Amino acid sequence: MERDFYSRKARQEGYLARSIYKLRQINSKHNIISKNSGVLDLGCSPGGWVQYCSELGCSITGIDINPVKINGRNFKFRKIDVLSDDVFSLPGKFDAVISDMAPKTTGIKDLDRARSYNLALRALEIAKNNLKPNGNFLAKVFQGDEFIKFLNECKKYFSFVKCDKPMASKSKSIEMYIICKGLKTKN
Repeated sequence: MERDFYSRKARQEGYLARSIYKLRQINSKHNIISKNSGVLDLGCSPGGWVQYCSELGCSITGIDINPVKINGRNFKFRKIDVLSDDVFSLPGKFDAVISDMAPKTTGIKDLDRARSYNLALRALEIAKNNLKPNGNFLAKVFQGDEFIKFLNECKKYFSFVKCDKPMASKSKSIEMYIICKGLKTKN
């Protein structure tokens, strides 16, 4: 089973989550995150994406309502709900905003997809507010009725927008990652 492979691999290599391989695969293909850049990680728990960004020498601010078991001089954890307005008062701007957020699934496909879309829209709003000019954005969203709508919304604000499903994702998963590069500056 592919899930078992990446979960086992993560444990063997000392990573907190199998999701590290998704980000590694996406970044090696699309170069969303550069070495030593400033990264805002939305929904950062359990910390796999933080670990990857740390390996790149990035300065990471992680936001989640759940704690993260990572300490490091380049990592700052903020216990903030992304749905609160507190997320808009973070100091500084970032080179990349990344989001692997997913809703708690109910098993009701339309509801789960709608919740994923709403989280992705919120991540986009946060990215628009917290990115440096020409910054990059990466977000997970479930495929469904709103998927193309979200893709088109991203195209309004970024020079390059593409979707990708990394090999580390389960083949039956409806998750897709939207890669957005080059935040357009306001005229």
